[in-house]
Amino acid sequence: MDGILLVNKPSGMTSHDVVAVVRRKFHMRRVGHAGTLDPLATGLLVILLGQGTKFFDRFVAFDKAYRATMILGLTTTSADVEGQELKRLPCAHITQAQVEAVLKQFVGTLEQKPPMVSAVKIGGKKLYQLARQGKTIDRPSRKIIISRLELERMSPPEVQFFMECSKGTYVRQLAADVGEALGCGACISQIERTKVGPFSIQDSFRLEDIHESNVRNWQG
Repeated sequence: MDGILLVNKPSGMTSHDVVAVVRRKFHMRRVGHAGTLDPLATGLLVILLGQGTKFFDRFVAFDKAYRATMILGLTTTSADVEGQELKRLPCAHITQAQVEAVLKQFVGTLEQKPPMVSAVKIGGKKLYQLARQGKTIDRPSRKIIISRLELERMSPPEVQFFMECSKGTYVRQLAADVGEALGCGACISQIERTKVGPFSIQDSFRLEDIHESNVRNWQG
């Protein structure tokens, strides 16, 4: 079987966990994914099957879209609510106008430093492996493009936003940077990937509902 499968990844599973489920379900070994979602994140995960794995580089290069919620006033070691708390600051004074103004500052071509919980390799080791050992190292910034960043809902301390961005953009790091710009700190409580290139979450399937007829051919 060759092609791609669009899966709506649930929270609590790694992308590798999803690949393992698909391998077992279709009884095949040549299965991969294009674009990691960490366990906290949900949403669109593109699974590559058989000859479809040859298109890995093309899928990884696609722009992506996310809907996420951040918590103002809280910073953690992982820039999300599952990390160890570092600091709490008051945020009740932060207005919607202030949030919208700061979000506008992050639209365009930016330099972003990958978070310590990412899978980026430095010195042959993935950053999240070092983070698990309690280590923090300097990480070179990378160029990213955020083409759209909009406030959708604000109910302090929660702020929900939608973004469209280039590959290699870390939503949790964006939230941390926005929180710093606001002067109160912030971390992510929820992330959902809604789009990968031309593919939408509306076209994806829950793991329990996937079968061979869901697989698409991919001609590039």
